[in-house]
Amino acid sequence: MSEKQALLEIEDLHVRFPMRRNLLGRPTVEVHAVSGVDLTLFRGETLGLVGESGCGKTTLGRTIVGAQKATSGALRYDGTDLAALSRREQAASRRRIRMVFQDPFSSLNPRMTLRQIIGDPLVATGEARGAELEDRIAEMMRRVGLSPDYMDRYPHSFSGGQRQRVNIARALIVGPELVVADEPVSALDVSVRAQILNLLRELQAEFGLTYLFISHDLSVVENLADRVAVMYFGRVVELADTGALYERPRHPYTEALMSAVPIPDPSLKGRKGRILLPDELPDPSNPPPGCAFARRCAYAEDRCGSGEIPLADGSRCVRAEELDLQGIVGAQS
Repeated sequence: MSEKQALLEIEDLHVRFPMRRNLLGRPTVEVHAVSGVDLTLFRGETLGLVGESGCGKTTLGRTIVGAQKATSGALRYDGTDLAALSRREQAASRRRIRMVFQDPFSSLNPRMTLRQIIGDPLVATGEARGAELEDRIAEMMRRVGLSPDYMDRYPHSFSGGQRQRVNIARALIVGPELVVADEPVSALDVSVRAQILNLLRELQAEFGLTYLFISHDLSVVENLADRVAVMYFGRVVELADTGALYERPRHPYTEALMSAVPIPDPSLKGRKGRILLPDELPDPSNPPPGCAFARRCAYAEDRCGSGEIPLADGSRCVRAEELDLQGIVGAQS
């Protein structure tokens, strides 16, 4: 992309959840779910956000769409600080940011028809009613590959892939610019995943969408994302263009994630074996100094466990320049 334009800027974002409170109701112990994330999403790109379960990627996505309140930090959408807006202005801005949820089975109300589910955002905003509402629902159903004849059916009548198409239609019906897709294909059969991913590509080209694509599956992200951000323990530990990151990661945690990706070509003998990480996770209510990955890292030195380590040159690793880490062999072939 030439002349990248920032659509969403995330600055020093923190999200903490209280575990214990004192008699005055103030939190005394908090879980640090997101800790100082800085990210910029550029208009028209797909940014992949990867990491193991519990790393904070879903919490970050929910905070971006307004489903979760940030403890501190800034979210600027198209140059405007969302926190500085009035409630009405926030609601209008949030229409430009929509979310596709992970589970197509639990994210749809079983007592609502597809007409009600897909049209609900338009009804809630008063944007359309009557014949116009029905026409827009029908058109959006066609664009995601569903027949408008299904409009009065309930979610139980459809497969997982069809339900996810309903989710996508509901997200796009109000014309957003940014879509946060939280593991949108992880609950689907392998044969259906490619169809949904192709649909997302087609819709991005048609509507000029920007995607934040959250996933634990690096093989899916490789084929969809322009850039990839790797999260660990609430922080972005690596950020790079997709090709560069998959060819040569610059953080040991990224290397460990990539070692778990199966390579279908048996002739590719150059990769290391699976890197098994010890289950010595830090206490999320008491983050350690320095690199939170240090106690699980085979390359850790004394300097890794002290001081603040910034995201320098795309990696939050003090040994990034001296380590020769293994990516996915043949990833870009």
